[in-house]
Amino acid sequence: MTDLARVTVLTALAPAAWGTTFIVTTQLLPADSPLVAGLLRALPAGLLALLIARRLPRGHWWWKALVLGMLNIGAFFPLLFLAAERLPGGAAATLGAVQPLLVTVLTVLVLSERLCRWRLLWGMVGVLGVGMVVLGPAAALDGVEVAAGLGGALCMATGVILTKRWGRPEGVGPVGYAGWQLTAGGLVLLVPALALEGVPAGIDVGAVLGYAWLGLVGGLLAYGLSAAAAGDRHRPARAALPAGGGAAGRGSARRGLHLVAAERLRAGARGPRGRPGGSDPAGAGSTQRSGRHG
Repeated sequence: MTDLARVTVLTALAPAAWGTTFIVTTQLLPADSPLVAGLLRALPAGLLALLIARRLPRGHWWWKALVLGMLNIGAFFPLLFLAAERLPGGAAATLGAVQPLLVTVLTVLVLSERLCRWRLLWGMVGVLGVGMVVLGPAAALDGVEVAAGLGGALCMATGVILTKRWGRPEGVGPVGYAGWQLTAGGLVLLVPALALEGVPAGIDVGAVLGYAWLGLVGGLLAYGLSAAAAGDRHRPARAALPAGGGAAGRGSARRGLHLVAAERLRAGARGPRGRPGGSDPAGAGSTQRSGRHG
């Protein structure tokens, strides 16, 4: 397998796992606890990764790991869960598709790379394409929802660029590198989550399985794969995008379609106000939760 093919496969598997976040959040996790959800997704997986890798940061990598952990985990996870709880999956996919455009701009500003017009064009096509597929006339958004979606995209885009700029320290594997970030982000969330939300009610077997899936598969595995793909500082920044090794816009569309598929499954299983097998009148999902957690 060529280097480009390997990077493409790795960067495709990670968003495939991330695409399950919305259906797991809305169907299994307790409502209205984005900070706790982010904490339980990040910290246990991060500590497990540290035990596996047995490697801690050294020197300037302490503060770099903290910065990356805050951007990619500590800020991104709560915004992601807030968007998952309040936005229809289609609208969330459209806002998330803005991320490659942000990466394109930050690549020029931070990495001093030349502006790639094709990358910019594909990014715009990705946003418009996902929006045309999933947004219906009944899709209504408020400022908090839009801010959460765009804020999450900006945090992740900035983390992608800084990861590309700093690379991965020599001798540190993808699992250890992901573990640094997951642990740092989880520790950042620890006090706010417990102080502002506390232990959520309604944690049952389904919720435990949901947290375990998001932490191990959507956290440790997916971020390990992403770190493996983005670890080479000499690759173009677009190779570090969490949805495709080639064109940013095509990657954003694929990531968006993962979210769309998850939303369709959620709507089909729930129906209006939790009735099994019903259809979603808005065409893009409802923010109402199932009766199990609603």
